[in-house]
Amino acid sequence: MTDGCNADALCRQVYDLTGNQWLANSSYVIILKPLRVIGIILAAMLIRWIIHRAIQRLANSTSRASMPALLKPLKERTAQTAEEGTFIPERRRQRAEAIGSVLRSFVTAIVFTIAVLLVMGEFGFNLAPLLASAGIVGVALGFGAQSLVKDLIAGLFMLLEDQYGVGDSVDLGDASGVVESVGLRITTVRDARGVLWYVRNGEILRVGNKSQGWAMVVIDIPIGFVNSEEAMSVMRTAALRVAEDPAHATEFLEPPDVVGVETITVDGATIRTIAKTTADGQIAVQRELRRALSESLETSGISGRIAASRLLPRPAAPYGSASETGGPS
Repeated sequence: MTDGCNADALCRQVYDLTGNQWLANSSYVIILKPLRVIGIILAAMLIRWIIHRAIQRLANSTSRASMPALLKPLKERTAQTAEEGTFIPERRRQRAEAIGSVLRSFVTAIVFTIAVLLVMGEFGFNLAPLLASAGIVGVALGFGAQSLVKDLIAGLFMLLEDQYGVGDSVDLGDASGVVESVGLRITTVRDARGVLWYVRNGEILRVGNKSQGWAMVVIDIPIGFVNSEEAMSVMRTAALRVAEDPAHATEFLEPPDVVGVETITVDGATIRTIAKTTADGQIAVQRELRRALSESLETSGISGRIAASRLLPRPAAPYGSASETGGPS
């Protein structure tokens, strides 16, 4: 047995067990190095599994009534309803799952990249030039794909901040409509004419979300020159009747209010009615209030007086004729 092998505990043990000098001298390459590589791979898989499990548990906490830990630092901006706090919004669950998926992919990439570098180091690769080359390639790709990176980062923050979700009615500037899908790079919106718009997240400078929180219904009805107090009384009764209707009662967050005369023009006064509603019920409430207000004015006889007040008296003969100036007929 050589002096070098005698100084190595593993080499000495292999020689004592086998009596083979070549096998003893090659024990580091044949036994120890594969074991270290296998250990690195197993450790990477274990670390990945532990972190993935923690992320999954955070995402699954959306099934509880309290705010999930994954989204706890963020402001809750779900739709308000009469049963607020008694259910878990579906959009919050989808948002947590999307964020969890991104985090799991990120963890997988980081853990296995480090594992590959450690394995290459075990096989004698010089990692310094490799890392330097990877840095240069990364900088080049960053400059070449900066719009892609911008879209991905914007999409990630959009998910974190819950700016909008599938089913929301949004105004993204160039495109307005209902969100059909949300991704890290692309958001698709279908407008009122059925056109499907593909909007890059990095190009979205502002978002007007009509589906988050509460909504306000504002209805202006012209009444001409009839008595405004009488018209307001009739309209207020009709608006409260709509709010008490069981079909729309849960859509009102506050009782509707006929606030009074909003504008006065040459055609007469305009009465404004407002109502605070849920985001989902805004359109239905707006249509029902318009119908009820117009019918109340009709049944009370005010509509006929409004039409009569708009008829201007006309002279019997054209202006400047002899009958008007007092001349001979």
